[in-house]
Formats: sequence, structure tokens, C-alpha cells
Amino acid sequence: MSKKALFITANFGVEQDELIKPLEYLQSKGIEAIHAAIEQDQVQTVKGDKEKSTSYTPQTTLEKVAYQDYDILVIPGGTVNADQLRINPEVQKIIQYFTDQGKPIAAICHAPWVLIDAERIKDKNLTSYKSVKLDLEHAGGKWVDETVHRCNTGGWVLITSRNPDDIPQFNQAIIEELER
Repeated sequence: MSKKALFITANFGVEQDELIKPLEYLQSKGIEAIHAAIEQDQVQTVKGDKEKSTSYTPQTTLEKVAYQDYDILVIPGGTVNADQLRINPEVQKIIQYFTDQGKPIAAICHAPWVLIDAERIKDKNLTSYKSVKLDLEHAGGKWVDETVHRCNTGGWVLITSRNPDDIPQFNQAIIEELER
């Protein structure tokens, strides 16, 4: 049986490389990777949070995806993306399901910010983009400055990375987690 990865995003402000590079990498390794967005509309990606980049069509929406069928949840970064996802009730429900079921979550750059509103940061060791550090610490997490960090505190695995430069290590950590 093939492993399945669910990528979730907003429809604007997703850091392009943090969506596309892991998605394509997992697909190249035989993982069924699906992209679900808030709306069934184009997803506008950005480079460095400021410059518009390519638009992509998600396969489905957060409300329609059968997230229970997936082995890992991947949350790309982008400041606006993370800010929109963190206040979305469907995203909070998906994150809470994954953590309650002991399924892993991988989040890069600003994406760990999303876990705060889902109330899933407490006692986790994690990394992120440096501007999110204080928010994560105030929510009860312990921030570390590492290329990739894997934390299994609380009965579920959280894989985090700091920025697009860490994507190769982030991708490798996701594959290793799916092979466990």
C-alpha cells in the first residue's frame, strides 16, 4: 500500500518552493501527495513573501478532502499562508485529528505558527522561521535553531524546518518518517 501525504494551504501567500519542492519530491518517491486549499481556486504562490510567483490549482478543498486517509500532513510556509490557515476552523480540525491519531505533521518556515491556534505546540521542540520563535515559545514550545528537527513529544511526531534553504533536509526527514 502506498503512503499518502496531504498538503494544506491558503489560496494566497504560499511560499512557492515550500509547496512545490516537497510535493514533487514525495511524488518522485512514489508517495501519493495531494494539495488541498481553503477554496477550489488558484493558489497564488510567492517568493520571499513579497514577489508573486506561479499559481497552482489544488486537487481539492480542505472541507472536501478525506484527511483521515493520509499518513502525514505537510504545511508549507509563507507568512500570509500561515496567517490565513491558523484562523481556519477546518485547518484546526485537521491538525487536531492528525495529532489525536498519532500521525506526523511536517511544517516549514512560518507554518509552525498554524499549530498555535490548533493548540498543539505545548511541550514540543521545534524550529521555524526566526520571526515566529517568540510566538511558539509563548505557546509553550521550545524553539531550536536547526535545519530540521523531529520531535515525538506528546505521542505524535512534528517535523519542522526553518526556511526554503532547508528543503532538502525537510524532504528527507518526511521520507524517513513515512518509512518508519
